[in-house]
Amino acid sequence: MIRIGIIGGAGYTGGELIRLLVNHPHVEVVYVNSKSSAGKPLHAVHQDLLGETEICFSGELRDDIDLMFLCTGHGEARKFLEANPPASHVKVIDLSNDFRISDKSSLGNLQFVYGLPELNRELIRTASAVANPGCFATAIQVGLLPLANAGLLDEVYTTGITGSTGAGQSLSATSHFSWRANNIQAYKTLTHQHLGEIGQSLLQLQPDSDIDLSFVPWRGDFTRGIFISSTLHLDLPGDELADLYKEYYRDHPFTFVSENPIFLKQVVNTNKAIVQLEKVGSKLVVHSAIDNLLKGASGQAVQNMNLMFGLPEDAGLRLKAAGF
Repeated sequence: MIRIGIIGGAGYTGGELIRLLVNHPHVEVVYVNSKSSAGKPLHAVHQDLLGETEICFSGELRDDIDLMFLCTGHGEARKFLEANPPASHVKVIDLSNDFRISDKSSLGNLQFVYGLPELNRELIRTASAVANPGCFATAIQVGLLPLANAGLLDEVYTTGITGSTGAGQSLSATSHFSWRANNIQAYKTLTHQHLGEIGQSLLQLQPDSDIDLSFVPWRGDFTRGIFISSTLHLDLPGDELADLYKEYYRDHPFTFVSENPIFLKQVVNTNKAIVQLEKVGSKLVVHSAIDNLLKGASGQAVQNMNLMFGLPEDAGLRLKAAGF
């Protein structure tokens, strides 16, 4: 059994991670650390866990684990590891953006691998530390990786809409129900923090290229999920493009290419990423959809854990969408 410690377990990503791990066939959750909730049962904060576990939040840290998940806020993971270096035998998966960019990917003896399995699966298998990708970054990249791998990317225009859980559990002016309901808004136009990791990954597959990615994200009137549409000029016939995508994802258990129009309910509450191609004249639109808390965060973190410990990649992650 893989012995797990979780840091920052009271938020959305922590709650989803616990939900997956308490029923994982190869895992024992040893402790869940939370300063704000220490001493409380997990189900007192994450009420969906009632009847699933009797573990309580802890304010202490322990070394008798094999893997530490960091579910802290952005900027906090590096500070935590600097103050609390893990034992040499403990592997680390960080769900923040602190270690995703290559020139910021190391700390002491820890060298973080960028944890997108559809890009770096073999590197993840041998990694002792993994930087879990961002949610928007994951959704956009699964739509573009096959094109980058074939050297076909140039100028890309991307729009995407995300649910309110993408903003985290802390309240803000734009996360209240009264603001979100019947409302959408563009934000961080062309400046979103995930652009750096996306560009880094695309250049990994298509080096020495001037890829111009313009991204406009939207806040949506729903809780979970991300839907992306990326538009570019491409002269290849649609059937050749479909074959290119299917071949790239042939051995990846969670990414699927659909011949029919896709929608959020196909992926919400699952670790799936679904991609659809639409070719009109010389223009290609790539649609992609994920659950921002699962394939975009905690589910992908468990997928990375499975790879790091030599387990089946889909262990504990065969989750079906509700559909309606």
